[in-house]
Amino acid sequence: MPHARLTIDVPETVWIGELSARHPDLVFEVLTAISGEDVGIALVRLGADDPLPVITEIQARDDVETVELLWKHDDEALLQIETTNPLPLVPIWRAGVPLRMPFDIQDGHATWEVTTSRGRLSTLQTALDDVGIGFTVEYVQAIEASQADRLLTDRQLEVLTTAVDAGYYRSPREATLGEVADLLGIATATCSDVLHRAEGHVVHWFVEEHVDG
Repeated sequence: MPHARLTIDVPETVWIGELSARHPDLVFEVLTAISGEDVGIALVRLGADDPLPVITEIQARDDVETVELLWKHDDEALLQIETTNPLPLVPIWRAGVPLRMPFDIQDGHATWEVTTSRGRLSTLQTALDDVGIGFTVEYVQAIEASQADRLLTDRQLEVLTTAVDAGYYRSPREATLGEVADLLGIATATCSDVLHRAEGHVVHWFVEEHVDG
């Protein structure tokens, strides 16, 4: 059974595609989502220096029915969003492929990971083509492959290695989070978000490989 990672070009006709392309530093983390042909509901974690203007932009979209602010703290907000245009998730729904959650959408691109049969993976690729969504297959590998080989996205690896090289993890620290963000040319909130999730993946992998076993 294959495990695959795909980079999806989210159409700008969809609210999240247009907003993420307009604000490339923003990170939309889709924590969970359900979709049909004409409706989609998702919990979305938004990382931004000031989430409120972005929330206002989301509410102004014609394809967004409701936006509920579940909580907000500094540069993070958790939203429940109902849309009438769930286009990016329609191929997943049609192909019957379980999508690993959470997944990120940034700068108009989503990173998807799926584990399914080869037949359903092929059906998913056809379904993406049918609705005109561009995609790139980053890799397809057997599910038995080492988890370390698919532990981090390229973005997470870039941010993590930059932080290590800058001395962010040395004691005492030789670089602040803001300085790491400056090296990458991204917002501090974005850097914190990506780094936090990369650290989480590494810690969980270490425990599974070296403690639980």
